[in-house]
Amino acid sequence: MALIVQKYGGSSVADPESIKRVARRIIETKNAGNDVAVVVSAMGDTTDDLIDQALSIDSNPPAREMDMLMTAGERISMSLLAMAIHAAGSHAYSFTGSQAGFMTDAQFGTAHIKAVKPDRVRRALGLGSVAIVAGFQGVNEGGDATTLGRGGSDTSAVALAVALEADVCEIYTDVDGVFTADPRIVPTARRIPVIDYESMLEMSSCGSKVLALRCVEYAQRFNMPLHVRSSFSHRRGTLIVPEGVDPRNLPNI
Repeated sequence: MALIVQKYGGSSVADPESIKRVARRIIETKNAGNDVAVVVSAMGDTTDDLIDQALSIDSNPPAREMDMLMTAGERISMSLLAMAIHAAGSHAYSFTGSQAGFMTDAQFGTAHIKAVKPDRVRRALGLGSVAIVAGFQGVNEGGDATTLGRGGSDTSAVALAVALEADVCEIYTDVDGVFTADPRIVPTARRIPVIDYESMLEMSSCGSKVLALRCVEYAQRFNMPLHVRSSFSHRRGTLIVPEGVDPRNLPNI
C-alpha cells in the first residue's frame, strides 16, 4: 500500500461532470490499495471571477479581506468533490487549509508556508477515507486566512505530501506531462518522460506554466517525487525525481 497525494487544478474540476470524473479517478486509485489525499484548486475561472467582483466594489480592496474572499473558491470545489466521492459509493472528508494544518506567515496574497500539521488529514486517512484539502490557502498566527499566490495549490500539494511522508505527489493538469514546448501551440512538441529537479526549475523560471517554481523548489528541498499528468487521460506523464531514484519503484506508475 502506498500513500499518494493527488492535486487537481481548476481545469480538472471546472464543472460538475469534471468533478465526477475526478472523483472516479480518486476512487480507482484508492481501490488499487492506496491511501489517497487530494489537494484541489478552485473551479475553472472562479478565482478570477472573485477578483473581478472585488474590484467592481473597491478598486483597492484590503489585503486581508481579499484573502478571505479568495479562499472561497477552493472551499466550493473541495466540498463538491467530497460529495461526488460519496455519491460514487466511497467516503471523503474535506478540509480548508487551516483545518488541514497549513500554517503560514502574515503576507496576505503571497504567504509562505511555515509548517504543515495535518493531524485531521491523517485521522481521515486512518479511517479509510479520502482526505480532500483546499489548496492555495492557510492560516497565519493571528488566525487570519491567507493565500499563497498564483500556483499556490501546487505548493500546497507538495507541502502536504512532505508532511504526510507520501510516496509520490501527482499533479493533475490538462496536458500529458511536461513537454519540450507547449503542445497546444507546437504540434511537434515531445513529452519528457523523466526530468530532474534542476532542469524542471530552469524550465519553470523560463516561463513554463506546467508547475509553479515554488512547488518544484519545495519538492527538491525534501526529495519528493512528482508525477505531472493529465486528468483527462490515463497516460503516463512526466516524472520529476531526485537523482538516483528509480521511477519504476514509484506507485501508480
